[in-house]
Amino acid sequence: MLVSTRGGGAVTASSAILAGIAPDGGLYAPQSFPHFTLTDIQNLCPLPYAKRAQIVLSTLLDDFTTEEIETATNAAYGNRFEQNDPAPIRTVNGNTHLLELYHGPTLAFKDMALQILPHLLSMSARKNGVEDEICILVATSGDTGKAALEGFCNVPGTRCVVFYPKDGVSHAQYLQMVTQAGDNTHVIAVEGNFDDAQTGVKRIFSSKAYAETLRAQKRILSSANSINYGRLAPQVVYYFSAYADLLLQKAIKPGDPVHFVVPTGNFGNILAAAYAREMGLPIGKLICASNANRVLADFIRTGIYDVNRPFYKTHSPSMDILISSNLERYLFELSGRNAAQVSDWMRSLASEGHYTVDNDMHKAINKTMLGGWVSDDEGMSTIQRTFREANVIIDPHTAVAFTMLNRYRLESGDTTHAVVVSTASPYKFAHAVTKALGSGERDDFVCCRRIAYITGRPIPPQIEALEALPIRHTAVCAPDKMMESLTNALQGGNA
Repeated sequence: MLVSTRGGGAVTASSAILAGIAPDGGLYAPQSFPHFTLTDIQNLCPLPYAKRAQIVLSTLLDDFTTEEIETATNAAYGNRFEQNDPAPIRTVNGNTHLLELYHGPTLAFKDMALQILPHLLSMSARKNGVEDEICILVATSGDTGKAALEGFCNVPGTRCVVFYPKDGVSHAQYLQMVTQAGDNTHVIAVEGNFDDAQTGVKRIFSSKAYAETLRAQKRILSSANSINYGRLAPQVVYYFSAYADLLLQKAIKPGDPVHFVVPTGNFGNILAAAYAREMGLPIGKLICASNANRVLADFIRTGIYDVNRPFYKTHSPSMDILISSNLERYLFELSGRNAAQVSDWMRSLASEGHYTVDNDMHKAINKTMLGGWVSDDEGMSTIQRTFREANVIIDPHTAVAFTMLNRYRLESGDTTHAVVVSTASPYKFAHAVTKALGSGERDDFVCCRRIAYITGRPIPPQIEALEALPIRHTAVCAPDKMMESLTNALQGGNA
């Protein structure tokens, strides 16, 4: 069962997945966490990823049968990922490893959850007797949008509407979205940043009048953002899988702690790691890596969350976020599940743009997580250094995490095995990557060919095809017109 971070009653996993967000505006979190022993974790080692996912998700989705979860995991992870290996571990040197989460159809870690979410959502609808069309509403900083569009494309009984920040994504991310096929897909640019898009989506979800309007049309809203528990739960799996692979490779022994360094803006990816630790995974330190939009790093350092600050466009646009939705779930756990306190913090954030936790809470945060931020220049230097020293090309988001790990080790002398979570293919950010490697090219497709030449590996077909695909989605709206744009899209307008 799941409960709302703001005090709502317990619901089943299928009900939470279907709703996306709780009626009180809170996010759904497990009522209690399952526990994996070291033997349980060791038993994952010989299994393929789909089977590992089935075992972990069976403990997190209370009203799904084993057969249902097996059907969903096989459909999601059976053959949609490169070499049928969704989350491989690559050792960069003896104690540093990359968890590569970009081998899916859209070349970003969001595929890990959004390939399975449509199956979970369809099952949830059947379980709850819902026959209305499910409208998947998404705000994206770049990667979630394409992954959701790909996952829900032409899925019967669904419609997927994506809002993205105009001029706030990479060229490849933009093309991936606006060329998306499918009779049930809509893509709308928002004249603002990701926070404007995310706030607008939350406003739509919280409108009871709009929900009634859609209900009259036999439609309901759901979410593919990580506010949806059905997005978050599958992300827990790859942390267990990474640890199992390190055991399999004999890099570590059972029970050895492993640090995870996660580049994050909306806090969902690192929250999944925190959940895995609650479930018994021997995670040492969790290192939260931010870019110049360092609201999370400042919060971890000071206990003050304040979005009243400049917004920066960086080389790692998927992290260009100031309002980190999933932090609410983290605060819910660290506060001892004090829903009233969490509600107060969220009200303060909405009305004043900031909140402050007390000293005890701040100490609890610092015991469970480290944080820091990385400039574009530092990230670019890390891309160059990682290629020069390890012959590995990483994208700008992964570079933020790699830089944080290097800095932490230099300052602490800690040589514990560490996993850098690599969230996107360098081909999605080809201009920044080739610039870091010394190329002056500006055309993204020329830059992709440059990366292919350097690595000796072909350009992913998903990227290569973009150059010739027609642009299908051209709608643009102001942040305060998102509801009207959504209505227009659902009525068959230009989106």
